Amino acid sequence: MFSCSSETEKISDEPTNSREIAGAGTALPSWNEGSTKQAILDFVEDVTNPQSANYIEPKDRIATFDNDGTLWSEQPVYFQFFFAIDRIKAMATDHPEWKDQQPYKAILENDMPALMEQGMAGLLKVVMTTHAGMTTDEFEKIVSDWVATAKHPTKNRPYTDLIYQPMLELVKYLQQNDFKVFIVSGGGIDFMRPWAEDVYGIPKDRIVGSSIKTEYDYNDGQPIIKRLPEIDLIDDKEGKPIGIHRYIGRKPVFAAGNSDGDLQMLRWTAANSAKSFKLFVHHTDEAREWAYDRDSHIGAFDKGWDEAKEKGWTLVDMKEDWKVIYPYELDSVD
Repeated sequence: MFSCSSETEKISDEPTNSREIAGAGTALPSWNEGSTKQAILDFVEDVTNPQSANYIEPKDRIATFDNDGTLWSEQPVYFQFFFAIDRIKAMATDHPEWKDQQPYKAILENDMPALMEQGMAGLLKVVMTTHAGMTTDEFEKIVSDWVATAKHPTKNRPYTDLIYQPMLELVKYLQQNDFKVFIVSGGGIDFMRPWAEDVYGIPKDRIVGSSIKTEYDYNDGQPIIKRLPEIDLIDDKEGKPIGIHRYIGRKPVFAAGNSDGDLQMLRWTAANSAKSFKLFVHHTDEAREWAYDRDSHIGAFDKGWDEAKEKGWTLVDMKEDWKVIYPYELDSVD
């Protein structure tokens, strides 16, 4: 899956000018040469060098990545919502009353404007209908089956084909240099865990996301965990630092996002006393992916854009900085 070498080179104790950084010689091959790529390489070299004043111990090398719009695409709506829509359609045969009830009626009639008119209450109803009322094992199988068969409505590819090759390389490069990489996403933690480990190479116990409440049941000697129709954590905006504190327990020194929903996570990273790296992916490539920012209905990038420019955070221009967007494009690059 990854283009970078899977071997991790040993960091020596030699002077900086002769020291080799793990994977540095082959790092980020799908990134164009330039200030963005160089800033990443320089940061990793600095904080992993024991002789540097900015050296960070491996135990504190925490990197957090948003998922939607940062590790994979998110247009025209978040992919997890496509999952919920498909679940409603699959469940509809057992609920004939839905043909006359919103928000289900809009979904069954493929009427997205009408669905959006239902607002947050309607969307939450869809999520609870499709994500609760089952065991965790049952939900994991439903998600796994969907990911294995569903395709994006306009790209006509499996959703897991629409992951960003340059970000896969960045994740791998950080891991090679003893960073513990976590996904910290507004998406559901139990939606991501069944597939993200295989797709991104990030262990499922390093995935933080929104969650619903659960309860344990001994179930006549067969323990289960039931998913309840109540929100536990919305891991978005202010919820991201809370999720990081709850599940990780250390402030990140590297954080990557793409929207205003990630701004608080990057601020939390900037508050680290150690040297830190804050990165926003800017969607600028309407030919290969999508181009959007301030006024987007998905992944709006407005306040985050202004703050990143003001504070000198790294802005990835997808069109200019990436040779390819998706892994399946690699064959077209020399």
